[in-house]
Amino acid sequence: MDIGIVSMRYAKALIAYAYNTGKEDVLYREFSTLASSFGKHPELRAALLNPILSADDKFKLVCTAANGDQPASEEFKRCIALVQQNRREGLLQYISLSFQTLYRKKKHIGTAKLTTAIPVSQEVEERIRQTSSSLLHAHMELQTEVNPDIEGGFIFDINDYRLDASIATQLKKVKQQFVDKNRRIV
Repeated sequence: MDIGIVSMRYAKALIAYAYNTGKEDVLYREFSTLASSFGKHPELRAALLNPILSADDKFKLVCTAANGDQPASEEFKRCIALVQQNRREGLLQYISLSFQTLYRKKKHIGTAKLTTAIPVSQEVEERIRQTSSSLLHAHMELQTEVNPDIEGGFIFDINDYRLDASIATQLKKVKQQFVDKNRRIV
């Protein structure tokens, strides 16, 4: 069975439920937090696949991963109960990612990630968000990351495109050109 097809079916059903109840923004926030929890803690998925854990423990684990100390919304609890009832806990990571994709498409939200060597100011971040928003005619979610390994410059990922203006990449290109040129000489 294809994981993508099953998770997309669940995500479509959950997004339809979210819009019918008018709680799409709440569910989007909870599923986004759940998706990032899966990314930060890979052992979460292993725990959900563990047959020793009871269904109640898995339910509490998912609600905690999505909301932390705050109580989960009733709609979110119903969604997770549906997934558990059909024994699809192992697909929750993919379901939450598919839910995010469908929500963003329906609300015309673009995603972008800015990676820099040093932190950028809030005003620069906001200016990048506004510029990319006006170019794509969509609201933008901008995620920033600091990675000193790029040595300078920036890497900007927007939807499926990447603009790599980092010093590390430029140095790699110069090195490769130097190696290629010296191979021809010898």
